[in-house]
Amino acid sequence: MLLSIQETAQQVTEGLEQTEKKEFSIINIILEGGVGGQIIIGLLFVLFIVAVYIYFERLMAIKSASKIDDNFMNQIKDHVSNGKIEAAQMLCASEKTPVAALIQKGISRIGKPLEDIHTAIENAGRLEIYKLEKNVSVLATISGAAPMIGFLGTVVGMIISIFEIANSGGNIDIKTLAGGLYTAMTTTVAGLVVGIVGYMAYNHLVVKTDKIIYKMEANSLEFFDLLNEPA
Repeated sequence: MLLSIQETAQQVTEGLEQTEKKEFSIINIILEGGVGGQIIIGLLFVLFIVAVYIYFERLMAIKSASKIDDNFMNQIKDHVSNGKIEAAQMLCASEKTPVAALIQKGISRIGKPLEDIHTAIENAGRLEIYKLEKNVSVLATISGAAPMIGFLGTVVGMIISIFEIANSGGNIDIKTLAGGLYTAMTTTVAGLVVGIVGYMAYNHLVVKTDKIIYKMEANSLEFFDLLNEPA
């Protein structure tokens, strides 16, 4: 009896030592998840890198597009009022911003009917907005697709666990289920993380873009007011 108790205690101690040897780390969890989980995690990691790159690239472009001299429209008014059309166009060309591009398009149409000028500025505005929103839709796609890919990993993990249970002959062991559970949980978490990052990045860029669009509209109206002033 005493020997049996000692052997049982020794087995428990060895089991505890083996349990303590396993370190909780993201890499270990991913490796335990099997090939299917690793492929899905790899795909989500690529989507994460793409989302981060697009976010910072667009953020820089939007920040550059929002820079404009506060005295820009006053200078345009002075040049147009004094008939210095070429000087006004050169000023717009030097700014290299969406607002300046719209005003330059309007200046190039001076002398034509206001409706034609308005149409030309609207068309130029659509082009500038398209440039600002370049690749932003990819972020929206990633924010929606990443959680779905994560849930796909969840389904794959559950299938693996059920398959292992079916092959265990009724002897259910948590170690047998561990691989499938790791795949299910890690892919779900990874998908949600990438989706949240993509969603927040997309909405932040949309807000920044809307501010520039507002500036474009405000300066366009100011330019039309200038054209409508009595000579």
